[in-house]
Amino acid sequence: MRKRIVAGNWKMHKTLEEGLDLARDIRARLQGRCSEEKEVILFPPFIHLTGIAELLKGLTGFHSGGQNCHHKNEGAYTGEISASMLASSGASHVIIGHSERRKYFGEDDALLAAKTERALEAKLTPVFCCGETLEERESEKQFEVVGRQIRKALFHLPEEKIRSLHIAYEPVWAIGTGRSASPEAASEMHAFIRSEVAAQYGRKCADSLSILYGGSVKPGNAAELFAMPDIDGGLIGGASLQAADFEAIFNAL
Repeated sequence: MRKRIVAGNWKMHKTLEEGLDLARDIRARLQGRCSEEKEVILFPPFIHLTGIAELLKGLTGFHSGGQNCHHKNEGAYTGEISASMLASSGASHVIIGHSERRKYFGEDDALLAAKTERALEAKLTPVFCCGETLEERESEKQFEVVGRQIRKALFHLPEEKIRSLHIAYEPVWAIGTGRSASPEAASEMHAFIRSEVAAQYGRKCADSLSILYGGSVKPGNAAELFAMPDIDGGLIGGASLQAADFEAIFNAL
């Protein structure tokens, strides 16, 4: 049975104390309600990771992770952070390939393949993001784009590595815009991603994979999205910055 997951990507928000307060609030609301099959993952800015890992230590179904990692293990890369550094902070997960990293920092498929490898070597669980722009969807190229993204960045990996990661479908046109893909359109893409994995690695592997939806998920639309058969939860942006909203989205699982 694949995991059901609600993950919060805080992006560049919250001072150190604000972030710890938010993590404490989420812990208080959801402690005892998570399990190995129903998880919460918090992706705060790097400065929070050690403190949040300590707050969540020993709690079943609670995890923390980095929003990014470098494609090298170490070196003279000022301002960067390695996968092994994230792991040493207590993080267990890392986001790879978010559209904001692709857009603002020029990250391409080859670089994301290397980042995924470093994350797996550090025993982190990658949450690999993929998704099309509005122009690509309006040109009916969304399946071509998403298929290329996952094939080039992930399909060089052996099956056991694919089984140890999650995929997040995030249509770029829905991130931070207030627009969300319809449940049917989101589910269609999730089913396509699962079919691509099945074609490469077999149906059993594909059916074990958690595929999350991201793109303006809110308390008001989460239940409808999560009810779709191939949507296993969400990677939440703005709504993860308020504990009450995050709890409401978790309730939608």
